[in-house]
Amino acid sequence: MDHRDRHSSSDRDLGMDRPITRRDFLNGVAVGAGAALIGASNARAAAQDEAGYYPPLLTGMRGSHDGSYEVAHALRDGTFWKTAGTPVSTRETYDLVVVGGGISGLAAAYFYRKHNPSARILILDNHDDFGGHAKRNEFRPRGGGVLLTNGGTMSIESPFDYSDVARGLLTELGIDPVKLEAESEKLADRTAFQGLQQATFFDKETFGEDRLVIGTPAGAGRGRGGGASSMTWSEWLAKTPFSAKAREDIRRLQEDKVDYMPGMTSDEKKDKLSRISYKDFLLSYVKVSPEVIPYYQKRTHGLYAVGIDAVGALEVWPRYPGFQGMNIAPGPTKRMSFTAYGEHVPKKPYEYHFPDGNASIARMLVRALVPGSMPGHTAEDSVTAKVDYSKLDHPDSHIRIRLSSTVVAAKHVGNPASSKEVEVVYGRDKKAYTVRAKGVVMANWNMTIPYIIPELPAKQKEALLYGVKVPLCYIAIEVANWTAFKKMGIRGVSCPGMYTQGLNLEAPTNIGDYRPKIAPEEPILVRTGREPCKPGLSARDQQRAGHAELLATPFSIFERNIRDQFARTVGAGGFDPARDILAITVNRWPHGYAYEYNYLWDPEWPKGQSPCEIGRKPFGRITIANSDAAAAAYTDQAIDQAYRAVNELIGV
Repeated sequence: MDHRDRHSSSDRDLGMDRPITRRDFLNGVAVGAGAALIGASNARAAAQDEAGYYPPLLTGMRGSHDGSYEVAHALRDGTFWKTAGTPVSTRETYDLVVVGGGISGLAAAYFYRKHNPSARILILDNHDDFGGHAKRNEFRPRGGGVLLTNGGTMSIESPFDYSDVARGLLTELGIDPVKLEAESEKLADRTAFQGLQQATFFDKETFGEDRLVIGTPAGAGRGRGGGASSMTWSEWLAKTPFSAKAREDIRRLQEDKVDYMPGMTSDEKKDKLSRISYKDFLLSYVKVSPEVIPYYQKRTHGLYAVGIDAVGALEVWPRYPGFQGMNIAPGPTKRMSFTAYGEHVPKKPYEYHFPDGNASIARMLVRALVPGSMPGHTAEDSVTAKVDYSKLDHPDSHIRIRLSSTVVAAKHVGNPASSKEVEVVYGRDKKAYTVRAKGVVMANWNMTIPYIIPELPAKQKEALLYGVKVPLCYIAIEVANWTAFKKMGIRGVSCPGMYTQGLNLEAPTNIGDYRPKIAPEEPILVRTGREPCKPGLSARDQQRAGHAELLATPFSIFERNIRDQFARTVGAGGFDPARDILAITVNRWPHGYAYEYNYLWDPEWPKGQSPCEIGRKPFGRITIANSDAAAAAYTDQAIDQAYRAVNELIGV
C-alpha cells in the first residue's frame, strides 16, 4: 500500500536522495539482538556491554524497532520453538525476575529491593533500551550541543491525584513536579516565539485545495487548550476552502448556544451522549454538513488515538464545541472512560515534563537500582548525564538489566500451588536461555502473557487478551533552523487531513545545565505524530488495523510524507526539506497506550469483573503489573500496579 500524500513534488525535490542522519548502527554493527535472531542482518548484533552502545542517539525507525518484536510474533504464531532449539541454562538464579523494563518493571524492582535490600534481581526487556514506552531521543546538532525529546510517554500527569505510592516513589527519586515546573518557568525564554501564531493547513486531497490559514479564531480549541487571536470565527472561516454551507455550520457549532436535546434532563443527556459518538452528535443532532467532519475527525487523536467516530460525545464534553447551550450539569458520571471521568474530578496541580519526557523517570530508577550506571544525584543533573549501558548487566551487580531479551516462557518448577521457583526462558542471539527465580513480576504487555504462561486459567487468559494496545507514533525531526517559521509568523501548523497531525516547533524544557539555544538561526526539533486507525470500525478493531499498518510501513514512507508536509506547509517561507531536514526519528508504537474501556462498545462490568481486574490476578509465584493491569495509560498507574504486584509476590 502506498501511504504517500499525492503531490507534484518529486522525491529528488524533497531530498529523499539526501543522506540525512540515520543512526541505525552503533560502531558499525546493528543494534538489537532481534536482527540476528531472525537473520535479517549480516552484521553481528551489538551487545549492550560494547563500547559506544548508546541507543538514545539512534534515529530512523525507533520505538518498537526492528528486532524488538519478531520473537514475540514467532511465539504468537507457534513457530518460535520450531527453530529455537533446547534452551541453554545460564545457571543464574535470582530472588526476582521482572519481565519488561519499562517504568512499571523498573518500579517493581525498586519496590522489591526496598522489601529485600540484598535481593538479586534480573530485569529482561525485548528492546535495545530500557524504559518501555518512556524512551529518550537525543540529537547532536552539527554545531555542538544536544537536543532532547521524548520518544514516548511525555508528562508526569494523570486524570486523578497521584497515589501516595506513586508520589512517594518520585519523591524518593528526587522528583518534585511542582518545584521543577516552577524552576522551568523561571528559565523559560518568553521571547523566542513571541508574536508567532498557530496556522492550519488544508490539503487538497482532503479539502479540495492546498491552503494555509495563519491565525486562529478567539476561543478556538484543539482538543485541549485553545487559540487566541483577534479574528472572529466568520473572519477565519472566510480564509478557508470550506463551502458557504460548511462555514456557517462550523460557525454556529462553535458560537451558538443551542440545546440539541430539548426536553431531556441533564442526566438523560449525559447517558445519551455516552451512547453516541461525537461524530454522530455533530451529524444527527447539530446537523452539520458531512463536509465539516474532516476538520474535526482527528481532533481526538491526541488523547484517544482514534477519531471522533469512535469517541463518545460524553468523553469530549464540555471541552469540544456544540455543548455550550446544552445546560448539562458539571461533574462526572458513569459510562465515562478513566481519562474523561478524571477530568471532571478536582485534583492538585501535578503536571510536569522533562526534556525527554518520562524517560527521565526510567533513567533515575536505573540510577537508583544499578550503582555506577549513571552519574549524579538530582533530577536536574540526571538530564545531561549519560547512562553507561555496560554496567546494566554486570555479573557483580545485585540488580541486572538485560536488553534485547524477549521472554517466551515462565513456568513454575513443579505444582504452581507449592512451587518454590519459576523457570523463565528468553530469546536472545538466535538462542533460548533459562534463568530461575523465587518469583516473577510480568510487567510487560499483558496481552502476550497467555502465550508466555499457557498454564493460566482459561478465564484469566481470555481477560488478558481483551485489551488491545493503542497504536501511535511520536515523531521528532531535527531541522537546521526555523527561519522559515519565523518569516511566516508561525510557531506550528495543524494539518487535519495530512499524514501526520501537524508540525510544531518544540520549546525546550530548561533544567539544570540543559538550556539549548532557540534562536531562529539555530537547529531545533519539530514535533509531530501519527495515530493510524480505520474509521468506521469499533475502537479495538481500529487499533488492530493500526497495528498492521505501522508494522507494514517502512521508514521511507514516513520520511517521504514528512518531507512533503514540510514543503507544502512552510515551503513558502523558504524551508527546503532537501536542505534543512537533518535527522528524523519515528518512534513507532504499534502497541502503545494501554487500552482504556470505551463505552460505545465495552460493557459496564461489575466491580472486580473487568478484564484488567481478572487478568492481573496472581498465579502462584507469578504476579502481573504494567499499566495494562489498570486499563489506564498513565505513569502513576504503571507504578501503582507494580507496587500491587510486588506486594502480592511478597505475600506468597
